[in-house]
Amino acid sequence: MAYSSIVKPSAYFNTKLFTGNGGTQAITGVGFQPDLTWIKCRDDTHNPNWFDAVRGVTKRISSHSSAAESTVANSLTSFNSDGFTLGASGGENSNSNTYVSWNWKAGNSAGSSNTDGNITSTVSANTTAGFSIVKYSGNLGSGGVSTVGHGLGVAPKAIIVKNTNNTGFWAVLHTGLTNWNYVLELNDTFNEVDKSGNGSMAAPTTTVFSTNYTNALNVSGRDYIAYCFAEKTGFSKFGKFTSNGSDNGTFTYTGFTPNWVMVKPLVSDGWSNWYIFDTTRKENLNDMPLYANLSTQEGYYGGSPASNYAQIDILSNGFKIRRDGNWGGGGSGTELIYMAFAEQPLVANSGTDGVPATAR
Repeated sequence: MAYSSIVKPSAYFNTKLFTGNGGTQAITGVGFQPDLTWIKCRDDTHNPNWFDAVRGVTKRISSHSSAAESTVANSLTSFNSDGFTLGASGGENSNSNTYVSWNWKAGNSAGSSNTDGNITSTVSANTTAGFSIVKYSGNLGSGGVSTVGHGLGVAPKAIIVKNTNNTGFWAVLHTGLTNWNYVLELNDTFNEVDKSGNGSMAAPTTTVFSTNYTNALNVSGRDYIAYCFAEKTGFSKFGKFTSNGSDNGTFTYTGFTPNWVMVKPLVSDGWSNWYIFDTTRKENLNDMPLYANLSTQEGYYGGSPASNYAQIDILSNGFKIRRDGNWGGGGSGTELIYMAFAEQPLVANSGTDGVPATAR
């Protein structure tokens, strides 16, 4: 059995809950200085907003929307050694509303120049945790393929890209899709789409990932931000599983106790959302999803409780879908991709902070 070199996953990814105060407040207890913070209101229909240290504070993009980046002066105003500071913006800090923040640690900087690809990028990378934030400008005017350096030293398994200075869908490139020419939209429920007609993209390498002439990936005059994730034993896992259509649904092995799981069915219908579960908000039976592609409050979909549709069990070594035939375009044979980050490794190397996962 493989050991995890990351004995304390919460030093690199952590979920932090807080209550808004409608003014200014510092959110502490994250455990590190985050470089990517994704905030979602739990009890109201505020947008799912992303902030990162490479683009800079107050610059907000929302994963339910194709809209360009906006600057909101009273949103997230600083990244701090143990969390972040918020202003009075309702999307992040409305008085008495409850919020969740998902936080990742990259290189604790605004990034540095990377010339590994055809496009010079600005990269903040954490090679230990397999996470980097990459900023670049498009250089394609009418088709073709370019490469962008990602700084991880290993090939990423999932890449999320957003055009920041113009309207454009959020592109998800993922190891569980048909191949690396196929793209999903984080802001919608569509199935994967083959974009190879705009130039055939190669799989990511240890130094670069490919982009083709697609508005979400590489158009001249547009600016992009990419979040790149590599697998790390005992900390992160990215893959695909197949529904069995049963209430006793498919088990997926991760090699750790997940804190956070995001699942997307590979079908095109109004139910095939990007479902997000975490054990900080709810342990088993976890029937309180939030959604990357919706502003809907926790546990609701379309204004009604969604607990009959999306349920999951978090286990010591993976996760198990419940009510598999009732959510996410379910039904036996449906394929779903996932991203997962650890609460505890299944087996940790020595270290005072390493606590091997126990059964749930």
